Amino acid sequence: MIKELTCINCPMGCLLTVDMDGDEIKDISGYTCPRGKSYAEKEVTNPTRVGTSTVKVVGGRSERVACKTERDIPKDKIFAVMEAINAAQVQAPVVIGEVLIADVAGTGVDVVATAHAGKKHA
Repeated sequence: MIKELTCINCPMGCLLTVDMDGDEIKDISGYTCPRGKSYAEKEVTNPTRVGTSTVKVVGGRSERVACKTERDIPKDKIFAVMEAINAAQVQAPVVIGEVLIADVAGTGVDVVATAHAGKKHA
């Protein structure tokens, strides 16, 4: 089975071809740097993504604060992670790097703030 991918590790966007025999990689072609080969290997064997979104802020100057998963999560957990993020709310103030959701959706990965959210002035 042949799988075709576009590498997302750099702006070159190499078109990768992965020749598979069941779950085993037979050959990878089309990459121009080692990162492309690594990306293809990971994408066909254990695809992951960093999730980005916003979390509701209670008592803040803004209604939501930007956040992301601290590191890659399994691609098949994205919907569960987004459901947890959408259900969450945090109390202002929020600082960059603050853990907003620990071990989101049982992934072992935390969701952290990527922006500040100050308290609403009285």
